[in-house]
Amino acid sequence: MPADRRPRRGRPLRPRLPQEVRRVKSLLERPAPTATAALTLRRGAARVLIDNWTGTSTVPSRTLYPHQWSWDSAFIAIGLRHLSVRRAQQELESLLTAQWADGRIPHIVFNPAVPHDAYFPSPDFWRSSGAGRAAGAPAAPETSGIVQPPVHALAAWLVHRADPAESERRGFLARVAPHLAAWHEYLLTRRDLGGAGLAAVVHPWEPGMDNSPSWDRALTRVEPTAPGTFRRADLAHGHPADRPTDLDYGRYVRLASDYRDAGYDDRATQFAFAVEDPCFNALLIAGEHALAAIVRELGGDGTRHTERADALTRRMVGRLWDEEAGIFRARDLTDDTLVSQDGVSGLIPLLAPGLPAHITTRLLTTLTGPRFDAPATRLVPSYDLTGPAFDAQRYWRGPAWFNTAWLIHRGLRTHGLREQAESLRQGVVTEAGASDFAEYVDPATGEARGARHFSWTAALTLDLLCADTEEPTA
Repeated sequence: MPADRRPRRGRPLRPRLPQEVRRVKSLLERPAPTATAALTLRRGAARVLIDNWTGTSTVPSRTLYPHQWSWDSAFIAIGLRHLSVRRAQQELESLLTAQWADGRIPHIVFNPAVPHDAYFPSPDFWRSSGAGRAAGAPAAPETSGIVQPPVHALAAWLVHRADPAESERRGFLARVAPHLAAWHEYLLTRRDLGGAGLAAVVHPWEPGMDNSPSWDRALTRVEPTAPGTFRRADLAHGHPADRPTDLDYGRYVRLASDYRDAGYDDRATQFAFAVEDPCFNALLIAGEHALAAIVRELGGDGTRHTERADALTRRMVGRLWDEEAGIFRARDLTDDTLVSQDGVSGLIPLLAPGLPAHITTRLLTTLTGPRFDAPATRLVPSYDLTGPAFDAQRYWRGPAWFNTAWLIHRGLRTHGLREQAESLRQGVVTEAGASDFAEYVDPATGEARGARHFSWTAALTLDLLCADTEEPTA
């Protein structure tokens, strides 16, 4: 795709929503056929999403994350569809206006009204409109130059399914489909760094599990930027025990600045960090199935996307499945080996409907075994409970997250494992309410960690309270 052509067709992606705020707020008082406790939780989740709405999109947190994040917005749209389909559509559409001409959807879209010192790395660090010009970064808004997991096609399909008539009336699928296709094409071509047909991530922030022990070995090769050369805004809103270390951050900054200085060029950059991640590729598989459904809904033939999903599933099994460990593991492309650490990312391939039956069985055994079973909360820790790097408080090194629980819940339902899915669903809604919709929790005690009133926690809780009981089809 030429760098001067953005993947944009059809009507503009900036719909106006007159009176939408009043319409959404009115839903807080709408009666619902559910138990009082669930209705109270539903209203609490809705209030978080209303309070974090900026007018065009939803921030993950009013304090810690004051901009728009890519996979956050996809998860948020999945929950918003139960409050307002139009607002859920706008959540995705506002993100897609920042898509680059090469197809990438950046992991942050910056709000120009927010001061630069409110978050680091800020727009003046990424310098997307200048450093990313050759790769097709938009002149505005400013964005980051890296990406996050591709949840977007799945989110778009679920938003459409929530009200197909409204979606068709507004041409929602017709507008977003070319953007989603370009996004997947970017991942399947420019990010096939291993040459084996899987998408690679080039920064620990890209798989969304920033400081997972799965990245530790690869990060030892990265010379960190000196701590005194940047200021971490996250520590003003989060306890240092919850957050990545200064050494981690120094390496994150080095990787991001090297990528920026190479013009965000995936073909020219010498990546010190390049990994094939199971969660990232499982979501790409789910996204291809969703794109197939979207194309069929628009009157086309979705076979190409279904075939790509099947091929990705075979490649993921062939390259990332560890039979002895009973889990998928990330592949470090620098030395072409599987990492030895087990994280929640390795369970999320349950999303793939074409997994061989014996792998599904092994994954269920791992999920319910001592490494990932936290019976007190019924949630899934982000890292092996018995692993040497486990830390119940620090970000992705042990705490349980609600978005990964939602993905595993969907994966369990995909394979007809309804009893296990229901147990996990109960864990999510119970702990989300008890923790005041925390960013993540201690998997053993349920103690809230990170930000409170976190948008994707509220959105996915709302989805699990409201979603129908049909098995996922895309």
